[in-house]
Amino acid sequence: MRTELRTVMKADLDRCYEIESLAYPQSEAASKANILKRLIKFPEGFLVLKNEKEIMGFINSGATNKVVLSDERFKELVGHDKNGKHIVIMSVVLHPDYQKKGYSSLLMKAFIQNMKALKKEEIYFICKEELLPLYEKFGYQNLGLSSSSHGGASWFEMSLSL
Repeated sequence: MRTELRTVMKADLDRCYEIESLAYPQSEAASKANILKRLIKFPEGFLVLKNEKEIMGFINSGATNKVVLSDERFKELVGHDKNGKHIVIMSVVLHPDYQKKGYSSLLMKAFIQNMKALKKEEIYFICKEELLPLYEKFGYQNLGLSSSSHGGASWFEMSLSL
């Protein structure tokens, strides 16, 4: 299957929201309004993976000079500064039909390269405990349990120096 990685476009909004809603529990999924804010305010931090027929998944993020991973307002890009040296990933998500097939690796590797090209210094995000080994394969460091209780879940903070 031929795939393509590219920057998000406004026309991708509905499909990205559909994927977010299917892949995350409702309490954790981003709203359509927040996804729209992310694609408008920081398209260079929003990468989609598609095949011949549809978007398969995406990574979206914001940039800042001050990282507070437990700050829920940042998910709405409050405090976002496109020139910020630090990237905070909001979603790494694949449609359920494409999960566990290696596509998240394609997305993450390309995203890391894009952030290096933008001269960013560090990438941060929170993830669930079962995903720690996946992200550690890319060189991310586990910073420990987060004070975030996003969606009522327990999270771990991760970072990667670029």
